[in-house]
Amino acid sequence: MKKVYFAGPMFCKSEKDYNAAVAAMLEDAGYSVFLPQRDGNEAALMKDETEEERTRVIFDVDTAAIRNADVLFMVLDGRVPDEGACVELGIAYALGKPCYGIKTDVRAAENGMDLNPLIAGCFKRIFRNPDGVAALRELAEYLKTTGL
Repeated sequence: MKKVYFAGPMFCKSEKDYNAAVAAMLEDAGYSVFLPQRDGNEAALMKDETEEERTRVIFDVDTAAIRNADVLFMVLDGRVPDEGACVELGIAYALGKPCYGIKTDVRAAENGMDLNPLIAGCFKRIFRNPDGVAALRELAEYLKTTGL
C-alpha cells in the first residue's frame, strides 16, 4: 500500500473538512494517508508547549512522515498556496517523491500564471478545475485508472 503525505492549509473548518474529504477519497482508493490535522500535531491545540517546542514537534513529526511517504499530495487553493505546504512540497520533491496537487481556486499569484513556476514545476500532475466537484471527479477517475 502506497503511503501519501497530505499537504495543505488547515486553519479553518472548511479547509479541514476539504482535506478530510480528499484524504478519505485517497484512502478509499487504497492509499495510506498521513493527514497532519488528524495524524500530526496542530500548533493551535498545543497549549502547554512553548513556541519553540511546538515548532520542533511539528517539524520533526511532519518531516519524518514526508520521508516515510511514497507520494505527496497537496491542496493548492488560496491566492497563494499555504507556505508550510510549500516547504513540505520542497522536501518531498528534493527526496525524489512524486508530487500531485489539486487546484480549484481561480485566483493567481503570478502575472499570467496560476502558480509560481517553482511550485508548479515540482508536480507530476495537478488536477486543475474551478468546479471543485469536477476536480474531485477527475482525481477519482485518475486514481481508478492510473493511480498516484
